[in-house]
Amino acid sequence: MEITCNRCHQAVEAENCYCPNCGMPQLVYGTDQPVGQTQPARWDEAVRDASSVDWKPALRAALLLAIPAGVLSFGLSALGLLGFVWMAVAGAWAVAIYMRSQRPAWITIGAGARIGLVTGLLGAWAAAATMGVWLFAMRFFHQGKLIDDFWQGQMIEKIGQQWAASGIDAPTILAYKAVLNSPDGRGGVIIGIMIFLVIALIIFATAGGALGARLMGRTRQPEV
Repeated sequence: MEITCNRCHQAVEAENCYCPNCGMPQLVYGTDQPVGQTQPARWDEAVRDASSVDWKPALRAALLLAIPAGVLSFGLSALGLLGFVWMAVAGAWAVAIYMRSQRPAWITIGAGARIGLVTGLLGAWAAAATMGVWLFAMRFFHQGKLIDDFWQGQMIEKIGQQWAASGIDAPTILAYKAVLNSPDGRGGVIIGIMIFLVIALIIFATAGGALGARLMGRTRQPEV
């Protein structure tokens, strides 16, 4: 049997105490009492809106996972190849940790996405900061030749080959290479890479948080 939510008017299964769409608590009536003597069940504790987020424990969970995930997502490290996976897992895991401290132990997908978003913002900041510190350390310890060799071999030459394959003439390719080899060109490319990394990590963490709330909502029933 289905009932209708008093807030959003979406269908709610009779055995559910909360609306799966908006988190509104639903009155539960016993079926083993005579007609006319049925009384709604009562909660012993104050009921929390499942669509809201208590940010104090949520931020603790996000910080616990966002910083290490961001460091692992550092773009030039070996583990950085799985950076998007780390951030998605961090967003889902932060939601799971947060839900353990909540009554009921259930939140909406939107609330999970917001926790994932915060986790992604913190993790993306950690990844960008790690990349900046690494580049500075390489220059400070006079290892800049490694960066220059990587830039010439992996970036400039491969990009030049792609331009040549697309039919761009040699003088134009040389002019483009000169721009990329300039300080402004290198700085612009690195900043563009970091912006792409930050946006992608935030998106994956947000999706992970929403997915975590969805999966945890299926395995945990609201407690009354």
